[in-house]
Amino acid sequence: MSRAYNFNAGPAVLPLEILEIAQKELIDFNGTGMSIMEHSHRGKAYDAVHAEAVANLGKLLGVTDDYQVLFLQGGASLQFSMVPMNLLGAGQVADYVNSGAWAGKAIKEAKKVGAVNVLADTSKEIPTNMPDYEALNYTPGAAYVHVTSNETIAGTQIQRFPRTAAPLVADMSSDILSRPLDLKQFGLVYAGAQKNLGPSGVTLVVIRKDLAERAAATLPTMLQYRTHLEENSLYNTPPTFGIYILMLVTRWLLSKGGAAGMEKINQAKAGKLYAAIDNSGGYYRGSAVKAFRSAMNVTWRLPSEALEEKFIKEATALKMIGLKGHRSVGGCRASIYNACPMAAIDALVAHMADFQAKNG
Repeated sequence: MSRAYNFNAGPAVLPLEILEIAQKELIDFNGTGMSIMEHSHRGKAYDAVHAEAVANLGKLLGVTDDYQVLFLQGGASLQFSMVPMNLLGAGQVADYVNSGAWAGKAIKEAKKVGAVNVLADTSKEIPTNMPDYEALNYTPGAAYVHVTSNETIAGTQIQRFPRTAAPLVADMSSDILSRPLDLKQFGLVYAGAQKNLGPSGVTLVVIRKDLAERAAATLPTMLQYRTHLEENSLYNTPPTFGIYILMLVTRWLLSKGGAAGMEKINQAKAGKLYAAIDNSGGYYRGSAVKAFRSAMNVTWRLPSEALEEKFIKEATALKMIGLKGHRSVGGCRASIYNACPMAAIDALVAHMADFQAKNG
């Protein structure tokens, strides 16, 4: 077997050892004679998986009794609507920061629900940038403040989260558990699983329990956080196989030293790739302002679009997959999430040096 180096933005690379465990257990889970996909979500076999997934995330994120882990569906895209539906009351205002494409989508959906104040907009800045979160003029009495921790398309990342009077809500889809965070600083965090936690189809939400009580009773049952909080994410049939993989991935993360251990690994990977860009004499040009460079999504340009196309084509032939930048911005992008091995970075850096030598 020859595995590709997977730089896709999502669904993204998973740890090889986790895929091998899932392969081994696919037909017969724990000697039950059935796949975990065939087990009832109300049965003992799946209950143990669900409980461990919640417990593992509790350890990794420092979840205390006043917060709860939820497994939902619909991706971050549904959370763009669920957050304001549940937290933004009549006559209230929610503060949002537009730091890029994903923050912009969240703002668009929130405006359909209630009043939104856009504190800052760096979404169109080139090179891509983020605002000074400490210097923003937050709305007194705001229902919440919404930020996007990492913009996958732009290749930018919040380096320090602001401390806000209103509950801080963060879309962490592309950098959850890639570094430590102080959960007490947030009212709610959410993340699609398909970048750092598991396969697509599972959405992680960690919510401060009191915030779940804000939702109007008239809000449809499935769209209320309190519904899923009260039922331990088992009100309806959850994506059981996805949660099983998430359980295995979180077990793997704990074995790596948790978020703090992953931060060291991720900084080493990103540092090596950014050094290749910065030391190329301008042949490779980073697309993001250095102060906000992402450790998850590294973006860069070459001297011409023709060279970018050639670079990506030759990389693909070398089994480096997913290096084409998002269609809205072009260029190159390497998504180097938690499970991306250092060997993939080494292969990419070697290709960059060889390509420059031949085409520079």
